[in-house]
Amino acid sequence: MSRWLSPLLAFCMSLMLITSLAPVFGFQIDRQFDFWLLWLLVVVVVSLPLTYLEYALVKRAKTSILNALMALTREADASLQWRIIGWLSVLFIPCLAGAMLSNSYSLVSQFVPLSIRTEFVFLVLAIVAVVLSFVPRVWLAGISMVAVLISLVSSYMFGHEPLAWHNTPIVFSEWGSATVLALVASGLGLGIYAQTSIQQVITTERSSQLVIPVWLAQVLAVVVFGFFTIRAQIPALTLLVAVVFAAAWLLQLAKQQLIERKLHLIAVYMMLLGPLLVWVIPHVHGVFNLVLMLWGLVSCLLYSLFAGWMMKISHLRKVLNFSNEIYYNAWRIAVRIVAPVSIIVAIFSLLLGRF
Repeated sequence: MSRWLSPLLAFCMSLMLITSLAPVFGFQIDRQFDFWLLWLLVVVVVSLPLTYLEYALVKRAKTSILNALMALTREADASLQWRIIGWLSVLFIPCLAGAMLSNSYSLVSQFVPLSIRTEFVFLVLAIVAVVLSFVPRVWLAGISMVAVLISLVSSYMFGHEPLAWHNTPIVFSEWGSATVLALVASGLGLGIYAQTSIQQVITTERSSQLVIPVWLAQVLAVVVFGFFTIRAQIPALTLLVAVVFAAAWLLQLAKQQLIERKLHLIAVYMMLLGPLLVWVIPHVHGVFNLVLMLWGLVSCLLYSLFAGWMMKISHLRKVLNFSNEIYYNAWRIAVRIVAPVSIIVAIFSLLLGRF
């Protein structure tokens, strides 16, 4: 995949992730000056360092995240228990795909009512996504990107309602919302963007050449979401098409990681279908969505702690290859201290907001 396609894919995937998940938690991000300034701080001090971390781990190990943890724990003389991070992440991917499908259909059903049980529709969408996961990745990415762009354009043509900017008091729960929103856009530390362009990651001299365009695309996706509203059938349906292809892409990435670990195909598909089809269970999606977000935050926290405190300094400095030592020191402080503290605060914020 070319260097310019990766940022475009990151923009579309981030927008779909946010559109699918953010409304479930009722994030107040319409056009609030205070929230957007808070979010901007989070994407700089948390999301950007973790995006660098994603590329650094893949570049150091020269393989996908699940396999990477085997080599990286050996190099760091770390406990084998740290390898659970990779398993948490790879099992999270099909669960995330299921959440995207379920939540997107809930959004679409507001404009395209069907006299069919929601669970049946989700099952059909999940089967289609699994079948599509056998399609070449470039086709999945291409069709998904086109569908997202059509949804964006059509949302402004059909039923768009402009909102006025305003100020609101900053509350503690907004930090959790801003952190989750920023990390959702970045893929929740799953390595999905680095894995998609793994050959470029390995051969590119400076990580910033790949990280900055992808990170800026993710930031742009969140900004666009602040203005993006779905009020008609056409943008809702095209967004659902985009999400189905994106879910297939995520399933394909997870399947690749499990196959690279040389697991039996039966075990591979059990690990894919179990977390995916759990979303067919009715009346518990609220709990599942909360667990999903907490799962993602914990995965990001563990990655940050492993890279910041367990890995050798020389290994990460070499693969990141910053142009100035100051940049590396700032990144290391962010990964070791700022990101973990921010994520822990976000976890408490989410829990306090739900209970």
